[in-house]
Amino acid sequence: MTITIRPATRADVGQILAFVQALAEYEREPNAVKATEADLLEHGFGESPYFACLIAELDGIPAGFALYFFDYSTWLGRPGLYLEDLFVLPEQRGAGVGKALLQRLAAVALEKGCARMKWEVLDWNTPAIDFYSAMGAEIQKEWLNVRLSGDALRRLAGVEAGELTERSGSN
Repeated sequence: MTITIRPATRADVGQILAFVQALAEYEREPNAVKATEADLLEHGFGESPYFACLIAELDGIPAGFALYFFDYSTWLGRPGLYLEDLFVLPEQRGAGVGKALLQRLAAVALEKGCARMKWEVLDWNTPAIDFYSAMGAEIQKEWLNVRLSGDALRRLAGVEAGELTERSGSN
């Protein structure tokens, strides 16, 4: 079996959305995806992209993806790579696709001068936790995720509903 990792293109947007929906189902949130192909086109392949994406193919067939962006560590004074989503189709797991995606992401991080890569994993997802730990990833249990969205975000910004176009999502 041949694994190929390549940058996503505009033509991959439908496949990316399908992977996002499959990930949401795996993470027990099948109705949480609000993103559309138009959103992905605009935000990933538009004039000022907010994210980048890698597509993994197994023998030429899409098998998984990694969607990421760059953040910045003020303590380290260096950029970092933030992995938003990593997903491999269930029938393709165990073939090395996830590891190949993470290896390519690590190379991208180093190419861009990043000090680190980071991402989140659900506390019940022990297969993923074990997979990441086996590669040397540190599971940081002392940090809590904080999220502000929807009405709470608008209230904090001092914006009335309807003043700004808003799409609240869980991811």
